[in-house]
Amino acid sequence: MSEQTVRPTKKQRELLSFIQQFISEHGYSPSYREIMKGCGYGSVATVALHVNNLIARGHLQKRDHSARSLEVVADADKTEFVSNQITERQEKWLVKQVERLFVEAETVARPTQEQVDKLYVLVGSLKILGLDGAAQSFIPRLSKLKVS
Repeated sequence: MSEQTVRPTKKQRELLSFIQQFISEHGYSPSYREIMKGCGYGSVATVALHVNNLIARGHLQKRDHSARSLEVVADADKTEFVSNQITERQEKWLVKQVERLFVEAETVARPTQEQVDKLYVLVGSLKILGLDGAAQSFIPRLSKLKVS
């Protein structure tokens, strides 16, 4: 799979699982009509749309562009998610929004539990996004809010 492959959605995993199971039971891949019936889709066109999407995302491939030639490329559950990095502009915007919410919480006599909880989530989100410096800068302020 390519470096840009992303984890399949729940529906896509179900489709991949159906195809993999069908291949292991029959020794060949299912037709679009069999996929339609097996997965409960309303039309063959819907199946084609989903299959083409999975091919584009790198989870399926077609051998020789012939009938019954679908192959599952890799175990979809073990596919690593590759996210897009946020831009510097997005980072500045996000930090500015978190700062605004901190100022709101710090200017009232006693912030609500909901405000404090929201700030905890936002600081955690900054860390998840790889913005550790920004997250660390808010932690002392978060501790002060918690104490009040």
